[in-house]
Amino acid sequence: MSCTMPQPSAAAEASTPVRSAALVILGPTAGGKSSLAIELARRLPSAGLGTGEVISADSMQVYRGMDIGTAKTPAHERGGVPHHLIDLVEPSDDSFSVDRWLEVCRQTIDDIRARGKVAIVVGGTNLYVQALVGGLADELPPPDEELRERLNAMEPQRLRARLAEVDPVAAGRIHVNDRKRTIRAIEVFEQTGSTLSAMQSQWERSPHTAVGQTRSSTFIVGLEYPVEVINRRINARVKGMIEAGLIDEVRGLIDEGRLGRNAREALGYKQIIDHLEGRMSLEEAIEQIKIRTRRYAKQQRTWLRRFRAWQPSAWLDAAEQSTQSLADQALAAIEHSRGEPG
Repeated sequence: MSCTMPQPSAAAEASTPVRSAALVILGPTAGGKSSLAIELARRLPSAGLGTGEVISADSMQVYRGMDIGTAKTPAHERGGVPHHLIDLVEPSDDSFSVDRWLEVCRQTIDDIRARGKVAIVVGGTNLYVQALVGGLADELPPPDEELRERLNAMEPQRLRARLAEVDPVAAGRIHVNDRKRTIRAIEVFEQTGSTLSAMQSQWERSPHTAVGQTRSSTFIVGLEYPVEVINRRINARVKGMIEAGLIDEVRGLIDEGRLGRNAREALGYKQIIDHLEGRMSLEEAIEQIKIRTRRYAKQQRTWLRRFRAWQPSAWLDAAEQSTQSLADQALAAIEHSRGEPG
């Protein structure tokens, strides 16, 4: 099941944190967040809450047809739990942004709450989760289509050189193949004279954003793994994706001409495209997917530390635990939180 995307309002109000989220599940890629979300969605009524509905906070799951490589939970494995913010746009659409996602996410959360249900947001893409629970910097300018068109026309090496010149901190954080974020960082500097990295650091420091902002309405469940355990899970997931038909999925999207610039850069898709277009062997492509996914998980671990002080929250040692056991612990923590004065 996928949701129909509501029409966005004239202004996204991206700087104001959401006030109606109930649960946000965080953790590294391949960490079992989606399975836990489904289990909690079924069992929340036992905690005196409404049945849950899942909202994806993944920047690539919004694309139709990109299923295996983005680890979308297949419809037959969702157990009847509604899933939202997946399959919103065609992968040829390069205009989809965090602001657009945030607007739709807020509307979806409000709709879920109005029906007496619980929104369970599953991250996902770090920037999307950050935007939802903490808002975006007030100074962040809207996209400039004319400037973007000019930057898009630049050769990759020249584009990266420009980023390193105007925002070396962002250049160190943004992957060399992440053209979308590279362009956005340059765009912000060109429009404001300030760096994107400096603006993002405000979110980490500001008392009006992360810790404590929506403590009365948002409960974070964080999953933690030792590095060696999550790396094994990542390797197993990549193997499973290949066996499930990732190569055929990518080949079909290419043959149909459905992949835009952003979609082609998605982790897993880019490497299979390189294989199909003769730039590397299949073995090399698979190994690169594993390596880059492990690097991504490392970045996520660093990013997740900022949420450790969030209250209320439950941070669970997820290694060697079943989904049912994790759900038991999360529900117990939710019950305990509801019993404390807010």
